[in-house]
Amino acid sequence: MDDLLARAVAALLVALRIAPTFAYGGPFTLLRVPVTIRVLLALSLALSLVAGRPAATVEVLQSGASLLSLAAGELFVGIAVALCLQMAFAAILWAGRAVDIQAGFGLAMVADPTTQAQMPLAGTVFVYAAAAVFFTMGGAQDLIALWAASLDFLPMGHGMLTGDMRALSTLMSGLFAMGIGLFGVVMLVLFLLDLTIAFMSRTLPQMNVLLLGFQVKSMAVLLTLPIALGLSGGIFLRLLRTAIEGAPGLLGQGGG
Repeated sequence: MDDLLARAVAALLVALRIAPTFAYGGPFTLLRVPVTIRVLLALSLALSLVAGRPAATVEVLQSGASLLSLAAGELFVGIAVALCLQMAFAAILWAGRAVDIQAGFGLAMVADPTTQAQMPLAGTVFVYAAAAVFFTMGGAQDLIALWAASLDFLPMGHGMLTGDMRALSTLMSGLFAMGIGLFGVVMLVLFLLDLTIAFMSRTLPQMNVLLLGFQVKSMAVLLTLPIALGLSGGIFLRLLRTAIEGAPGLLGQGGG
C-alpha cells in the first residue's frame, strides 16, 4: 500500500477512536456544534496522531490486516472512552432528577434546546457547571493525551481483544456515588423538610400537606442549590478525573 494512502486510511480508522466522544460523550453533546465540524475535528486529531505514531498505525495497514476488523476495534475503543464521559454526566442528571422528584419539580421538566430532550432542573444546572469545569481543568487536553497514549498501550488491531466488565461496574458505581454527593446538601435539606412536614401532618391533619410540601421544598431547593453548587468544585473535579482515568481500566489496561 502506498505510504500516503496508508496514512489517509489510518487516519480514517483512528478517527473512529475519536469520533464517538464528540458524538455521544459529555460535555460535547451539550454544545450545539454542526456534525461537519465534529467530523473535521476528529479527522484532524487523527491525522496528527497518525503522523506521530506511524509504527502503531501505518505499519499495521501495510502488514495486510483486515480493514473491517481494524475498524471494529477502533470503534470499540472509541465507544469505551465516550461511555466513561457519558456515564459521568448521566450520573449528574440522574441525581438531579432524584432531587427534582423529591422537591416536586418532576411535574414539569426543563426542555433543553441543545439536545431537544427533557432534562431535570437541578441536573441541568449541575451538568452545565460540570461542562465548564471540564474545559477549565484542561479536560480536552487530557482527552487528547488519552487518545495518544491509547495508541501505545492498545495499538490498532488490538481493540477487540480487551474489555473488563468488572472495571465497568466499579467505574459506574463510583461515578453515580459522586453524582449523589454533588446534591448531598440539597437532599439532606429536603429529607429534613419531609420529616418536619410529616410530623405537622400528624398534629394538624386539616392542613393541605401536599400543597405546603411543594411550596416549601421548592423554595428550599432554590436556596440550597447555589450553596451546593459552590461547595461541589472538588467533587466535580474528582468525578470528571475518574471518568477520564477510568477509560484505560475499561479497556483492560488498568489505571493510568
